[in-house]
Amino acid sequence: MAFAAWLCSCTLVHRMDATPLNPPPELPPYEAGESIWKNAFLTRHAQLLWAVAVFALTLLAGVAMMPPSRYPELAYVFAAPAVFWAYRAPGRRIFLWATLGAQVVAWTITLSWLRHVTWAGLLLLGPVIGLWVGSWFVAVRWTMPRLIGRPWMQRVLAVLGLAGLWVVLEWTRTWVLSGFPWLPLSATQWERLSVLQPAAYTGAWGVSFVLVTVNVAFAAYAWKLLGPGADGDRARSRCPEFLAAMALLLGCLLVTARETINRGRFFRHWANVGIVQPAIPQSVKWDPAEAAGVLRILEAETLKVAAARPDLLLWPEATTPLAVFGDDGMRRWTEDLVRRAGAPLMLGSIAYERVDTPEERWSNGVFAVSPTVGLTADFYVKRHLVPFGEYVPLRPILGWLEKVVPVGGDFQPGVDAGLFTVPLGPAGGTQVGALICYEDIFPGLARASVRAGAEVLMVNTNNGWFGEGAAAYQHAAHAVLRAVETRRPVLRAGNSGWSGWIDECGAIRAVLTQDATGVVRTVPPARGEAPGTVYFRGGASLQVSRDARFFGVRSFYVEWGDWFVAVSAALALGAWAWLRRPYVPPPEPAVAARPFGRE
Repeated sequence: MAFAAWLCSCTLVHRMDATPLNPPPELPPYEAGESIWKNAFLTRHAQLLWAVAVFALTLLAGVAMMPPSRYPELAYVFAAPAVFWAYRAPGRRIFLWATLGAQVVAWTITLSWLRHVTWAGLLLLGPVIGLWVGSWFVAVRWTMPRLIGRPWMQRVLAVLGLAGLWVVLEWTRTWVLSGFPWLPLSATQWERLSVLQPAAYTGAWGVSFVLVTVNVAFAAYAWKLLGPGADGDRARSRCPEFLAAMALLLGCLLVTARETINRGRFFRHWANVGIVQPAIPQSVKWDPAEAAGVLRILEAETLKVAAARPDLLLWPEATTPLAVFGDDGMRRWTEDLVRRAGAPLMLGSIAYERVDTPEERWSNGVFAVSPTVGLTADFYVKRHLVPFGEYVPLRPILGWLEKVVPVGGDFQPGVDAGLFTVPLGPAGGTQVGALICYEDIFPGLARASVRAGAEVLMVNTNNGWFGEGAAAYQHAAHAVLRAVETRRPVLRAGNSGWSGWIDECGAIRAVLTQDATGVVRTVPPARGEAPGTVYFRGGASLQVSRDARFFGVRSFYVEWGDWFVAVSAALALGAWAWLRRPYVPPPEPAVAARPFGRE
């Protein structure tokens, strides 16, 4: 449906400045004059009309395909209008204004939840990410006109090269300026298992590669149908670019069939996990005068969930108003609550060590508290900190700035995966790897945890900073990608949502929601069913299982890492090297003259 609607719009705009094949019938003088005026207007302003159409379609699709939207299929066509227009070799300036402008606006809208923390950050980060992602269209404008008339092999290589370039651009977002790989194109498919499974081999990069390939292939097919010289014979001929894209999609479906069909027989119960959503507002979380009220909420909600006798309790990031590691009163209070709950607790909190000494250290961490031994000495320290949120970069130069989190000094990053051994599972113990807040948007961190031995991943986060909009859903989409890449179940505990768990194939098996009557549900809503809200105070106990096929097994991606990025870069460079040379069609074979008088 999305492709058909876009193709119809392209047909209308494409014909605005096309020369008719047959002369129009004679009209009365007034009507003829009016028709000529209209045709002249459309011809004169064709570039502007193209720019407006491409800007609008790219913007609408770019926003509507992102979580929590119900239109992820738009990811297959969001770039197709611009790619089709690029075949016509429009002016570079107007093409880039339309495409880059659409990306800047789309990303600013997509990240609009950031306004709850900083308008300045939103108005800076949205355009920067938009220009970064949109720079791909510079290559599109250079590539597409050069494909006309070339052999099919070169055209297919160009399509794969553009998809590879998109992957490389996404990969650079993981590390340039400390990294912000929020919402790669693959995240649009977080509720569509059929296309996600190759991520276990290629990383999420492979999913983005397939989506971009389909976009360019749709544009190539449309050009074949609607481009200059198109006729019935040409429309009936094959489009190799489109066939290559469909082959990639078929490969995704084959992997999906092998990995996901009839896999229920491999499920093994692992644990009943109680997740607590305290929904502490940011305005009171760090206020010492509100600490007693925060603790009362934590106590009440934890004991409610503990009544279901879970095997493990989870709290979100930075739950306690005081440091559980470093403040003896906070530690004793937490240990007493865990003894009354009767289940071990994994919680996010703050640690401070060697206070008031030159070696003072503050950390954002995850801690384990047992009903029998209390707070364990070892804990996980967040490895990838938020610039200006948890520390101020270039402190000697920017020392006058303060970080957003109003606790202690600059946080210090962790240096390893810091796994926890939880006494659960068939072997009597399971290694659990923690990720804090936006660490799960970095595929390398989850991969490092699994390589260190993690059998289950856990995300403790606090999205309370960002209101009750799209942020929690967009963030949760990354946990789905990490589950598929690593073939590990992912548990997720949020301050006020999104909380639940995701299995090894990326299926959302449970998510905590509250309906209009206040009842907490854990079963994901069916399509068309009112989903309830993930933003509430409460909790629930979830039955978490594991897939026996992946016990102790590393996925191909975990074993070999970002090899697909290197392949994508090679495809992009290969396409550029081939296309930068002018193409000279081979001479047509001469037709031998027949002797006179012979048939």
